[in-house]
Amino acid sequence: MKIKSNNKKYVFLGDTNSINIEIIIKSHSFLKGKIKFIIICNKIEVINYLKKIKSNLGINEILDPINFHNYKINHLNLFNVENKYPKKYKNLLNQLHISNQLSNSTGYDLITMPIDKSVFKKYIDFIGITEYLGKINKKNTFMLMQGESFSVIPLTTHINLKDIHKNLLEKNIKKKLKNILETLDKSKLSYNYIKFLCYNPHCGEESTIGREDTLISNLINKNFKRIVGPFPADSAFTYIKKKTLFISTYHDQALVPFKILNKKGINLTLGLNYKRLSPAHGTAKDIKYKNMSNNSSFLKCMLN
Repeated sequence: MKIKSNNKKYVFLGDTNSINIEIIIKSHSFLKGKIKFIIICNKIEVINYLKKIKSNLGINEILDPINFHNYKINHLNLFNVENKYPKKYKNLLNQLHISNQLSNSTGYDLITMPIDKSVFKKYIDFIGITEYLGKINKKNTFMLMQGESFSVIPLTTHINLKDIHKNLLEKNIKKKLKNILETLDKSKLSYNYIKFLCYNPHCGEESTIGREDTLISNLINKNFKRIVGPFPADSAFTYIKKKTLFISTYHDQALVPFKILNKKGINLTLGLNYKRLSPAHGTAKDIKYKNMSNNSSFLKCMLN
């Protein structure tokens, strides 16, 4: 594992039909002198965006992103990736692959800015960047949403709600929990409490709603002494002790309370050879060019 603790990072710009560039510009003066970062993007798209918001921040094109040669502290430093394809998703995937290669080569953190998943889903089987990076790196990856109050890991992420039960086979849960604990140890992330959330309301009400939570309870008690539960999700977040990690069976079960109760949060991918982080928000294209974006999550990623 090449993970390094230093002040050099790569930023995959993601979807430019968004607040991504605005957030980076807002953060530039604060990060200057603290973090050196290179944006992996298409230069023309960035220039056009800067013109629309009338930004005077200069652009510096980096030709050697491995060694950060010719880095200019008072500019936006970017590595230009030409748009070779007519389809937007292919150009974004190309940028993501290059970003992944750079972080694998150097061990420097990769911050991925938000994308519109529907742009990809129209053409390919695409769940999200966490899963895609796992696929191209041949790694088991997990989404850890890390906040100042608590953290969460959903066992299933961006899938249809009606398909969640298909992922609750005993062998699948056991394998995923084992991988999560091993990955947490490798990443040197420790929690005082790891709590599993029930799948059904009120933990199935003694199997009268469903037997899934009985299965989960037996599996945890038998195989995972570091994990406690399962706990009813409707009351699990009323009192939270410090350094608690919640494991949920599906995305919104944990992400809704996470985003309400944590003022600052980041998306951290576990399982890669480098640290990948992402702001805990979407593209927010409805407010682009309006100078309304909040850059606190991006700053937390950069300073993590």
